[in-house]
Amino acid sequence: MDRTVRTVEDVLALLDGLFASESGTDRLATGDGKNFWDRFYADRSRPVPFFVAKPDENLAAYLDQGLIAPGRALDLGCGAGRNALFLASRGFEVDAVDLSPMAVAWGEDRAREVGVDVRFLCGDAFTLAATELSGPYDLVVDSGCFHHLPPHRRISYLSLLDRVLAPGGHLALTSFAAGEGGMGSELADADLYRKRGLQGGLAYTPESLRWVFSDMVEVELRRMREEPPESALFGVTFLWTALFRRGAASAISGDVRPVHDLA
Repeated sequence: MDRTVRTVEDVLALLDGLFASESGTDRLATGDGKNFWDRFYADRSRPVPFFVAKPDENLAAYLDQGLIAPGRALDLGCGAGRNALFLASRGFEVDAVDLSPMAVAWGEDRAREVGVDVRFLCGDAFTLAATELSGPYDLVVDSGCFHHLPPHRRISYLSLLDRVLAPGGHLALTSFAAGEGGMGSELADADLYRKRGLQGGLAYTPESLRWVFSDMVEVELRRMREEPPESALFGVTFLWTALFRRGAASAISGDVRPVHDLA
């Protein structure tokens, strides 16, 4: 008989287990996501659109429009580092984290090839020690991590932002878009637990993103612009792009305190 739940983190870990992939399948999962993403990034020659070393078009636009300025940046779910390398080339001091050793190794190779300095970290951003993701960061970039989280891990996500994002700092987010021309599952949160699967990733509406990040100031929220193959930027229209700013003295997660404070 197991009695494993004592803290909020124990509850979150228990819920993670509901989404563990079944043996012999490639179903996208949480809890054992490292193995999935290692397989995903193992073949660097695969024609995956975001394997190309191009930054998100919205991220470049934020810099060009003066909406963000160089400072300390954290790239969550950095993959092979395309956005991290871009930010480093534009004067940011960049930490980049990913679950997959394969992805991190590719990012490190790319950084050496182009001669930029990025501090890559391999692990789960929610469990890395504060000494690893020390903050404060002026910018947190998330291009495709948030929409692969199960609903209960939004708590961990907001708690992480609470801890590492500087007052006045920005979150630059891209996520699957619900509706026509979008991508991702539109199942209700409760149904995801009944199905015990993330259906390849979760679609969001603008209203749902505004609700999740309601303790932040919306700077911009729009569809990502399509970029042609010859462009130096990455852009596909099935994603939302959003820029949120943390208030000068407000907590991001509202009445949700960091997990360690609830334990």
